[in-house]
Amino acid sequence: MGPLNGIRVVEFTGIGPTPMTGMLLADLGASVVRIDRPQAAEAMTSGTAGPHMSEGRAVVGLDLKSPEGLDRAREIIGRADVLLEGFRPGVMERLGLGPDSCLELHPRLVYARVTGWGQGGPLAHTAGHDMNYVSVNGALHSIGRADGPPVPPINLLGDFAGGTMFAVTGVLAALLERQDSGRGQVVDAAMMDGSALLMSMVHEDRARGSWSDERGTNYLDTGAPWYDVYECADGGHVSVACIEPQFYAAFLSGIGLDGEDLPEQWDTEGWPRLRERFAEVLRTRGRDEWGAVFEGTDACVMPILSLAEAPDHPHVRARGSLVREGERIVAGPAPRFGRTPGAVTRGLALPDADATLKAWGLEP
Repeated sequence: MGPLNGIRVVEFTGIGPTPMTGMLLADLGASVVRIDRPQAAEAMTSGTAGPHMSEGRAVVGLDLKSPEGLDRAREIIGRADVLLEGFRPGVMERLGLGPDSCLELHPRLVYARVTGWGQGGPLAHTAGHDMNYVSVNGALHSIGRADGPPVPPINLLGDFAGGTMFAVTGVLAALLERQDSGRGQVVDAAMMDGSALLMSMVHEDRARGSWSDERGTNYLDTGAPWYDVYECADGGHVSVACIEPQFYAAFLSGIGLDGEDLPEQWDTEGWPRLRERFAEVLRTRGRDEWGAVFEGTDACVMPILSLAEAPDHPHVRARGSLVREGERIVAGPAPRFGRTPGAVTRGLALPDADATLKAWGLEP
């Protein structure tokens, strides 16, 4: 049933990190009701695909600009443990559903707000997307090769790592604190804040003098030749990440360079020579050939698989980390629980909204 079995979440429909937060809470066993526009809810219940990551939750259509819709929303909020919204600051307040109103209605409510910039600050009301949020906190500047531009990490770093994961953390922490205080509170999860916090190790290294602001010159940003990706004979690629000396030794042995006179691993002046030599050798075999060479070793070398190939990797398949559902690839549950395992909500029929509301003690 999942460790959050019995927790009720009302999610106001959104995009990006907010629906993923609702998705993860549902995977963990929470009962989630999504509130959407009436037309959108009707389309989804009729079988039309909804917004990204909107599966697995009962959807209720409400016109929040009408008194009837607002009254119904308040009824649902009054039975929920968590409210989840991802609008710009002030939108929920203008609807009459801001934190003050909802916490007065339901003092035990955990009111989670997911935004790019946060609820306050000069940019709070400014439009943006993942790449913008990681632009101003230094994270995007740090990703890319030397003499090249910053490389957007699709929308993993801002939206989902900086937004969703900190929203989930905040919700769980607030639910835990509520057990003692009996009171809910507001969780302000800003993608800019979360992704800035994820850079903590880089800031530590920078303070110690072991990280440069010059992109692509450091040990984790492709500056080091033993932490990079290399092209193989067939056009495929392998990832090489042998930081520790014993792993580096295993790598050199695997590519047949353990007896060659080479610069020391951490000799930065020798890195260009090492990179040239590694690239030369790794281009002599195909990606999967190198995968076979390093299988079972601690060299920290792996073939880089495409999205289509990844579900067939033996470890991915054994864990169920990715599974095929026809033409679609669906991620498995994470994290795993021994006694109260969660379950994947993707690809399932939408829960019946009337039945869900009835279970919450509300008339359908």
